[in-house]
Amino acid sequence: MKPALIAVAALMAVQSLYAAAPSQPDDNDPIVMKIAGVDVPRSEFEYSYNKNNTEGVIDKKTVEEYVELFINYKLKVQAAMDAHIDTTTAFLTEFAQYRDQQVVPAFATDADMEREAHRIYDQTITNIGPDGLIRPAHILIMLQQQATADEQQQAKVRIDSIYKALQNGANFEELARSLSQDPGSAAQGGVVGWCSRNQLVKEFEDVAFQLDSGKISAPVQSPFGWHIIKMVERKQLEPYEFHRESILRFLEQRGARERVSETIIKETLDKANGTLTREELLAQKADALSAEDPEMRYLIKEYHDGLLLYEISNSTVWQKATQDEQLLAKFFKKNRKRYQWDEPRFKGMAYHVKQQADVAAVARCVKKLKFDQWNEALRTTFNNDSVIRIRVEKGLFKKGDNPLIDREQFGVADAKVDSVKGYPIDATYGKLLKKPEDFTDVRGLVTADLQEEMERLWVADLRKKYAVEVYKDVLETVNKH
Repeated sequence: MKPALIAVAALMAVQSLYAAAPSQPDDNDPIVMKIAGVDVPRSEFEYSYNKNNTEGVIDKKTVEEYVELFINYKLKVQAAMDAHIDTTTAFLTEFAQYRDQQVVPAFATDADMEREAHRIYDQTITNIGPDGLIRPAHILIMLQQQATADEQQQAKVRIDSIYKALQNGANFEELARSLSQDPGSAAQGGVVGWCSRNQLVKEFEDVAFQLDSGKISAPVQSPFGWHIIKMVERKQLEPYEFHRESILRFLEQRGARERVSETIIKETLDKANGTLTREELLAQKADALSAEDPEMRYLIKEYHDGLLLYEISNSTVWQKATQDEQLLAKFFKKNRKRYQWDEPRFKGMAYHVKQQADVAAVARCVKKLKFDQWNEALRTTFNNDSVIRIRVEKGLFKKGDNPLIDREQFGVADAKVDSVKGYPIDATYGKLLKKPEDFTDVRGLVTADLQEEMERLWVADLRKKYAVEVYKDVLETVNKH
């Protein structure tokens, strides 16, 4: 999903209004708080708290600490609802995608999957046929189809010698490991694995299916070469119950539940004959699942509210804090003392050119430009055709970031500067700063701090706008009933 549903909220020091719990519509799931006039049942709070405070969470909260985070989250969702974000086409489309990921598989019941498993088993029985399954092993001497007469003779002599050794009591598995030219089966003592009809090359299959368990064939030629086949074992497929769990597991792993569900959805819509849309059917299913299963209800609600939270946070805080240059500049100016460096920075570039005259030309090119305009000016002036006249590394550097800047600007005499092939002349241009001169020098920090400040003020406004009541007697029963 988009940024975490609740972790984005700042922990507020504002105290909620505690009150006695109202009369409860459900004694088994009492109301734990009322936010902006909306009752929050204990089960919903528990779902959110438990999901966000598992054993693996580093900053695990107590129930009391989490209350403030949860309230802030709910207030933002309410603000998004009041802004009618939940009615926009973009929101409805995206929410439907998240919701349907949970809803669609639920159309296929366990009974449906059982029938699908039976179908797979019955189809397998049909495919295997009356001859059942065999588990052969072989020793292969490979022979190209365009082999010369001499190569053919050598292969025949070799396979005959192996066959003779087997007739004289040699161990099949040992000979397969040492002599077979089928590396996959050779490592297994020649064993190929369980096979049915039409899975093996015809010449091999015709002989193999005639062998009884433990028997060895005379040499058999196929397009791959010469084989000596041993029948390790043969059987009929075990009953359905023997394979049931593995078939069901296979179906789940391959996404068969979704495929079966889509078939059921299509059949349902076909029967409706145009009186029901797919969206309506999925919405009905979501409502039914939510009524039956609280976990599903809160998961779907989490998707819904999480998308609202993202959209309202993005438009109210994140986007403004990252894109409003004037706001960033104003915040930096007001809080300049926050952004100090423990050592100077060089704001400029290290560059490498082919001709000495270009050293001064580069300086003249950017001298009167803003720092963020340098790249485009250098590109169009020096690298705008097939000849690349300059190699540049531009940025805000501290000591140790760039050897050339270390030597030329920070006075590190022993800095090892690697030459750039084809650009023998090294130079730097820019200025040393003891502290940031504007917000662009510490944009990341300023942006993060501005977002935090905007978030704090936004939540404070929401706290004033919407009423909040927390019922402490119910809160004390969270995860204790």
